[in-house]
Amino acid sequence: MNASVVRPADAVLRDLGGGVSRRVLAHTDDIMIVEVHFEAGSVGAPHTHPHAQATRVLSGEFVFTVDGKDVTVREGDTLAFPSNILHGTRCVKPGVLLDIFSPMRTDFL
Repeated sequence: MNASVVRPADAVLRDLGGGVSRRVLAHTDDIMIVEVHFEAGSVGAPHTHPHAQATRVLSGEFVFTVDGKDVTVREGDTLAFPSNILHGTRCVKPGVLLDIFSPMRTDFL
């Protein structure tokens, strides 16, 4: 089988500080899926990276700033943006984001 399978017990939730934690899930060289947990008021600082990204809000409420524009997203909402776009988020209500990157983020391993 040429699949990356990650069981919940094997996916470690790592504290990144500032009320943010990250769990790397399945990945290949071409794609990666990551769970990011936020406490209310925590921030994903504005940044860029060479990976395309899609994000699904599993729970909570967030204000994303993407390319200088703010958008409020809640459970069930999804957003996507190309590589090298300045983006960040502020957590309004505690929640979890599911981030998908292409290609995978070697810096997360």
